[in-house]
Amino acid sequence: MDIKKLEKETNEGVETLPSDERRNFLKMGLAVTGVFLGGTVLSLTSVSTAKGGNSDSVIPVDGQYPYTKHYGMIMRQNKCVGCEKCLDACRETNHVPNEHDAWRTDIQERLTTIDGVEKREFRPILCNHCNRPPCVRVCPTRATYKDPETGIVVMDYKKCIGCKTCMAACPYNARYFSHEKYAIDKCNFCLDTRLAEGHKETACAAACPADVRIFGDIKDQNTEIYKLLHEPENKIWVIRPECGALPNVFYMNA
Repeated sequence: MDIKKLEKETNEGVETLPSDERRNFLKMGLAVTGVFLGGTVLSLTSVSTAKGGNSDSVIPVDGQYPYTKHYGMIMRQNKCVGCEKCLDACRETNHVPNEHDAWRTDIQERLTTIDGVEKREFRPILCNHCNRPPCVRVCPTRATYKDPETGIVVMDYKKCIGCKTCMAACPYNARYFSHEKYAIDKCNFCLDTRLAEGHKETACAAACPADVRIFGDIKDQNTEIYKLLHEPENKIWVIRPECGALPNVFYMNA
């Protein structure tokens, strides 16, 4: 395969992504058909599909995601007041041990100075359910995997041997060892405790009194998360983009 030729055919017009990164996607059989929000969000499709499609489109359309639904979350950081109702809801819904609240969902607090005025800032943190999760790549038993229907990173507790390799690989410190399950545990966007029962939001998003957390299907144009991601004036960013994990948890209004 002539990678350079294929790159030109399938990625023409997508100039904000480094060429070596585009080549890596091509080697996996994926073409980059859209780069937007400063490279934070990528639109990917198969090479064969991209050759017959609009390669310079910056808005992803249905069919460019590998999952039936592609769940993600936006944090409107300026609205967070640090009330920790999200932590309480997560603990109650997902039976998280008290000593491990921070590993399911956490709120980091810090002081920032803007125009000489000191302000307190709160930043919600949780598993980023990455498109290229390091935890999945390093798991020796495939106990950690991407759910084929939703793209959510989940655990198969029966396969987990508790080696903690995934804990070391996670860029977001979003995992903990559960002595009760004798396995690694983590946030799964309430896949088994709420989504499976027909709820549209995670426990933390539903409990937030300030609407900080916007959860939904990022490929569905009717969802609020889709609209926020695609609003031109919104500045969207992710935590630790340099690790190349391509998170599905985004931040705005810092």
